[in-house]
Amino acid sequence: MLLPEAREAVVEHCLRMRADDLTVATSGNISVRVGDLVAVTPSGVPYDRLDAAGVCVVDLDGRPADPDATGPVVPSSELPMHLAVYRATDAGAVVHTHPLYATAVSVLLDELPAVHYMVAALGGPVRVAPYATYGTEALARASVEALAGRSAVILRNHGATTHGPDLATAYTRSLYLEWLCRLWHQASLAGTPRLLPDDELDRVAELLRGYGRPAGGAVTTS
Repeated sequence: MLLPEAREAVVEHCLRMRADDLTVATSGNISVRVGDLVAVTPSGVPYDRLDAAGVCVVDLDGRPADPDATGPVVPSSELPMHLAVYRATDAGAVVHTHPLYATAVSVLLDELPAVHYMVAALGGPVRVAPYATYGTEALARASVEALAGRSAVILRNHGATTHGPDLATAYTRSLYLEWLCRLWHQASLAGTPRLLPDDELDRVAELLRGYGRPAGGAVTTS
């Protein structure tokens, strides 16, 4: 079986998506890139019935790449968006979700503003990409354009997408994005949220680049 570890990681995080309220039923999808291959969730398979063998493997053009695959398993309908992100960035994983608060923000704002310093972990205020039909090249293009300089994008009347160098990072960014959207929503119910200035976001971004590193610069392992 090709990419067994990547496929297992996709299954694990699909189950976490449900538990973390990042998606509903079979919506949402996850992929992991390993070299020139991508392990990606199949279309329409309930996550509690998904196993590693059921995760699709394709090349960067979307062609099936697993010679041992059997049965009519079809990659996620959002495969064009995943592949577009890989072509445009150095991402090692992409997480697409349909969370309640990010989706609510998608119908209200053109950009999630700096309501908390952790927006810097996503590259800055998160843009809302224009609406396009799911699964289309138009949605893929709109997503990538709105992702410029960011690791997260909100999709108008749809959901959200994050990416990262690995699946753990991409998934954590999805959690942060949904928390930030919920924070904006809750604050807006009480009044007008006060926002952080750009220079503070720049300072936080610099601090985050060294987060978890000792003075010598080596990455800690504990």
